[in-house]
Amino acid sequence: MANANAIINDEMTLEEKLAAIDLAMKNAQEMANDEAISKGLTAAPIDPQDFLMCEGCQ
Repeated sequence: MANANAIINDEMTLEEKLAAIDLAMKNAQEMANDEAISKGLTAAPIDPQDFLMCEGCQ
């Protein structure tokens, strides 16, 4: 799970925050893809909503 403080800060503009979030999501998807490929599987797209709830609620 990503730490929002490591991705965005109060000094950034809205556009910079959105770009940083997009980059973080892209990187997370690439990591999931790489992990799945190494296991001979296919990764499903990451749902941003998953970052907003605990694992038990998913």
